[in-house]
Amino acid sequence: MIRVDATSVAGLPHDGGVTIPLSHSIVQLAISLGAADAGGPLTKAESELIAEASESPAPSAEVAFEARDQLLAGGDPLGKLFYALRDAAERRGSGTVYTPDEIVEPMVEWTLRQKPDRVVDAGCGSGRYTASLLRHNPAMPVIAIDLDPLATIMTRATVAVLAKADCLVVQGDFTRAQLPKFGGRTAFVGNPPYLRHHQLPAVSKAWAQKAAAILGHKVSGLAGLHVYFFLATGLLGKKGDVGCYVTSAEWLDVNYGSVVRSLLTETLGGEQIHVIDPEAEPFEGTQTTAAVTTFRIGSPVESIGFRTVPTLAALGALSDTGNPVAYARLVEASRWSTFIRTRTLVPEGSIELGELVRVHRGAVTGANAVWVSRGGSGLPESVLFPSITKARELFAAGSTLTTSDGLRDVIDIPTDLDLLDEAERKTIDKFLRGARKLSAHSGYVARNRKAWWAVGLRAPAPVLATYMARRPPAFVLNEVGARHINIAHGLYPRQELGETVLRNLALALNSSVVLGQGRTYSGGLTKFEPREMERLPIPNLATLRNYDAFTSAMGSNATID
Repeated sequence: MIRVDATSVAGLPHDGGVTIPLSHSIVQLAISLGAADAGGPLTKAESELIAEASESPAPSAEVAFEARDQLLAGGDPLGKLFYALRDAAERRGSGTVYTPDEIVEPMVEWTLRQKPDRVVDAGCGSGRYTASLLRHNPAMPVIAIDLDPLATIMTRATVAVLAKADCLVVQGDFTRAQLPKFGGRTAFVGNPPYLRHHQLPAVSKAWAQKAAAILGHKVSGLAGLHVYFFLATGLLGKKGDVGCYVTSAEWLDVNYGSVVRSLLTETLGGEQIHVIDPEAEPFEGTQTTAAVTTFRIGSPVESIGFRTVPTLAALGALSDTGNPVAYARLVEASRWSTFIRTRTLVPEGSIELGELVRVHRGAVTGANAVWVSRGGSGLPESVLFPSITKARELFAAGSTLTTSDGLRDVIDIPTDLDLLDEAERKTIDKFLRGARKLSAHSGYVARNRKAWWAVGLRAPAPVLATYMARRPPAFVLNEVGARHINIAHGLYPRQELGETVLRNLALALNSSVVLGQGRTYSGGLTKFEPREMERLPIPNLATLRNYDAFTSAMGSNATID
């Protein structure tokens, strides 16, 4: 058995003692496998590279036969040679990070389960995705696209060895590709190259702005090339086409990733996002988190499933959809990584709290000593709002807040003081002069408000909740319409729910939420951020509306005050 590596195909002295470039040896090996006659017409760049390499000796027949056998058996001999040719720094410079088989195979299997009529290998590299597709189905029409002529020549060799159908290999820019017109379903698959924005020319950035506008989105000038691939797919695809890409997962959170998030909730029809832990090393030589994203173009998005994958072996067949996150929550979230932090699956017959309500932390006063009144302020009632200002007030209330007695007032003065009548204005002007003496106007919070004196309380929340304690949160029905500051969260329904549903919702949360569902800090203090609280599982709306079904679901001890 001949070992196909850099030693076996390169480093041989040419006539005159000149060492053969490894790139020429790779091209010669690809030609010996049939690259020049597969994948359609050669481009000028490919032809020139082949002409340069033709001056070097061809590999031995033994090496060519062994490379063919390795391709047939599932190997990537040409890709391994390419890695020997270009070191990690060069590969990063071109955005080339090859994908391990443990990721390629599940992605290809998912793609083929969608029953495509053709597949586009976007950024094909040495042809790993194309090779896997053709091993599964040698008759599958594939269009493989890459800007690097050496990459497309390697892919042509793969097509020559494995394909029984006409496959097209295109040396060119995927973002400017023109696909042949096609009536069937196209599937897009691949690992888009990772190039940061400062490595992209101005003409590429101009293309991205135009592409995003055509699709009805906006793209940041800081977006990298992998983002452009999502845009190009939106332009190339049609309703019913599908896609499966693996990329760095940073677009889940960063500002430039907002265009990918909006594409997935609208144009591309996102279905699943499988996030691979960086310790699994999804991309060789990098400590980055990877995201395998599947989508169905033109399909309305009701939810997208998020799943955490601890190891490459755990990626599986991409059949586990993970935790579904509703459309309304996706479009309002500025970051999507929060959707993968809670790993508890929603039980059958349940939904996440965030599908029914938005959770908002209360207003930050910036100076409680000034803005929280303990009585006797002398201010008009129009600016005094009974409020929850201590978590213990909710713990003491039980299931329902039935009185505002004992609650402090938060002073919330209108931004426009001209709305006050003369008597109110005189009293408030005096109060504000005193507040200035206490430097209430100069703190960070006050300086960043529209008016330093306007706290900006939210409307009363129908249900109030504690979020930081050494015990599970208290969820309290707010019958008296109390306001809340930032020591509590307010639960605001996305739709009209009615008193019965709200009471049952509070009861369900009080009966089921445990400390382990929040973030625990040293000393046992546990915190529930608003988005994390929205991940809590609750009975579905139909169950909450039906008292008998609800009490049955909660158990015989469930009662409503």
